[in-house]
Amino acid sequence: MASIRDASSSDGAVTAGRPPVLEVVGVGASGVDSLDATCRRLVEEADVVIGGERHLAMLETRPDRRLVPWPSPLLPRLRGLLAELGPQRVVVLASGDPLVSGIGSTLVRELGADAVRIHPGVSSVALARARMGWAAEESDVVTLVGRDLDRLRRDLVPRARLVVLTSGADAPARVASLLVEEGYAGSRLTVLGDLGSPDESRTDGLAASWDGGPAPRLHLVCVECEAHPGRSARSLVPGLGETAYDHDGQLTKRVVRAAALAHLAPQPGDVLWDLGAGAGSVGIEFARQHPRNEVHAVERDPVRAERVRRNARALGVPGLRVVEGASMDAVATLPQPDAVFVGGGASTDLIDACWHALAPGGRLVVHGVTVETEVLLHEARGRLGGSMTRIAVEDLDTIGSLHGWKPARSVVQWSVEKPVPQTDPEDQS
Repeated sequence: MASIRDASSSDGAVTAGRPPVLEVVGVGASGVDSLDATCRRLVEEADVVIGGERHLAMLETRPDRRLVPWPSPLLPRLRGLLAELGPQRVVVLASGDPLVSGIGSTLVRELGADAVRIHPGVSSVALARARMGWAAEESDVVTLVGRDLDRLRRDLVPRARLVVLTSGADAPARVASLLVEEGYAGSRLTVLGDLGSPDESRTDGLAASWDGGPAPRLHLVCVECEAHPGRSARSLVPGLGETAYDHDGQLTKRVVRAAALAHLAPQPGDVLWDLGAGAGSVGIEFARQHPRNEVHAVERDPVRAERVRRNARALGVPGLRVVEGASMDAVATLPQPDAVFVGGGASTDLIDACWHALAPGGRLVVHGVTVETEVLLHEARGRLGGSMTRIAVEDLDTIGSLHGWKPARSVVQWSVEKPVPQTDPEDQS
């Protein structure tokens, strides 16, 4: 695809035998009439226009312009299609803003930002906020296009305003059902269809009694979250209560888990290895910190592995990946991590493998409850640095008609950050 990257002047003209960049034009629901003069000229002068059936149907057939539908499957055939088109002027038609859950994001990711020029229209999100009177800073966008519906669970909090991007005529009904299941039956739903077109529609109702019928092909769902008074909120702050998880006792305690996540320090887009996942609590809460976070949970017990999957779905991070097997066998197959948590089964070989794989600036946290593991962690700290903490938690318990403190098993926590190599300033001159 080097030939596509080597494009062209800012006005889209072909430069000396090289193809222009791929022009991606956002079109409103009203069709090409929504385009400004520049975008209309790009479409009119294109040798090839690529798009979905709905977009291509907006254009007249001409002998000097090919209309090409997207190949299926898209990604495996995309580069071949573009290579076949060669140095022709190619325009892609997309809906609204191509970078809002659209084909523009895919093209930039696959081809590089220098190979694609985006001409956004008004996005469906902007139109929805306008219809609802919601400020951008006071509402959030959740995309379920090509994603699991359970993803929505993470964002359900009282008083939240959500613009939910969906697909499928039954999507509003499925959203309403999930809201009821999560204790948000009183939430108000507004389905906005064909935004910006003469056929624009609006349907309002409550999740508990939703019966809006099939949604238009082009629609989204606006949700004003209203929780049942008895529902406990699930904060994104690390340290969910133990009752949030299905577990068999292999669960990192709330206080200890919060301490581990503080050292793992999740940042948007980080990759975590959760080794010896148990019920998956550390990895799940790492994933909940940001939608772009990527978690690979390794658990050798198939029953516990399936439990991790269920917990992840219930807590709104169905994209968490569960690997069944021994941690030492799995690490060679996983992508480079920004953070690693070893909740059980620590060994010198496993620690060294994690340290070697960890990205510079990455964080490693290991827990141990036995004297043997504690000795191992002391040795690792001596080689690699970091800090150690012994965490002892005592919970109030009943003693007959009175109360006393019941201690849990102490946990030794070793945490360390991998140094970032220092660059000599003279080497950059």
